[in-house]
Amino acid sequence: MKVSIGYKLESGPWGGGNRFVLELSKALELKGHSVVYDLNDSDLDVILIIDPRNRSHPNITFGVGKILSYLLFINSEVAVVHRINECDERKNTRHMNFLLRVTNYIADHTVFIASWLIKLNVWRRGSDYSVILNGASTDIFYPDKEKNIDKHILRFVTHHWGANRMKGFDIYNYFDKLLDDHRLSKIIKFTYIGNLPKGVEFDNICHLPAMNGKELADCIRKHDIYLTASINEPAGMHHIEGACCGLPILYRNSGSLPEYCAGFGVEFNGVKDFEEKLYFMISNYQSFHKKMSEYENKSSKRIPEWVALFESLTDKKNKISSDRSLWKNPLILLLAFIMR
Repeated sequence: MKVSIGYKLESGPWGGGNRFVLELSKALELKGHSVVYDLNDSDLDVILIIDPRNRSHPNITFGVGKILSYLLFINSEVAVVHRINECDERKNTRHMNFLLRVTNYIADHTVFIASWLIKLNVWRRGSDYSVILNGASTDIFYPDKEKNIDKHILRFVTHHWGANRMKGFDIYNYFDKLLDDHRLSKIIKFTYIGNLPKGVEFDNICHLPAMNGKELADCIRKHDIYLTASINEPAGMHHIEGACCGLPILYRNSGSLPEYCAGFGVEFNGVKDFEEKLYFMISNYQSFHKKMSEYENKSSKRIPEWVALFESLTDKKNKISSDRSLWKNPLILLLAFIMR
């Protein structure tokens, strides 16, 4: 099986999509499959669309127009899979859902990285789809088995590559102000790893630059509780990496976070109930910590689901090609060519 993934890998600190492509590529190659990152080969079995922003995103190697040309003129017997991991709701934009929806018309199968995305107007409803949750690599993100959980000071941590305020900066700034209270600052600390929006500075929170791989995991393991306040998070990797490092999660009731975090920490709704839930987490830290060994969103479990999906689609790609209905919609074809 030969799979083309429309994404150029980066080394060093980068976003969750980069880590997903790296893990998926490794898994496919370990099973003897070939992975390429362009549409130059005429014998592709599966094409994976990672992101519709082929003109504005430096890592996207091909978009909907190039895929359409490939299907029309090179090889129609290939399965096209669309991974939906974005939406306008995430960053208050007004274009992403439209790009996703148009792109989805050439997809034979859609994969959502969280169930809440299904209800959004980002796909061709009624077409084949599945939900495959994200998972972190436990070769890197694993718990510290020697951790002392009987502590007088609890250390909170979060990390984000993207510097968007909807990553939860209303809560992070509020937490920073709470730490003005010297009594509180004696029992808890908070570290933010990653990029900050312009104009954001912390008085009491320790800010560290973006990290990657083992360096990031080692830093997370030095902490006790993971905090994510992200709003309308499609899925993300940050909280998963924290959980795989053995940290219970204090998480916002928004987007995918309840699906990924329920049962492994404490949920809050916003600034109004954050302080109450913060103290509840502190009081029950040890019991939540013991639960983390049951956390299942690991790449060793989730990535094989992708490989199995690709193998299944390859087995029936001839039928997929004959049933494909995108040729029946000239408007979509026109939009696809405009977007190439």
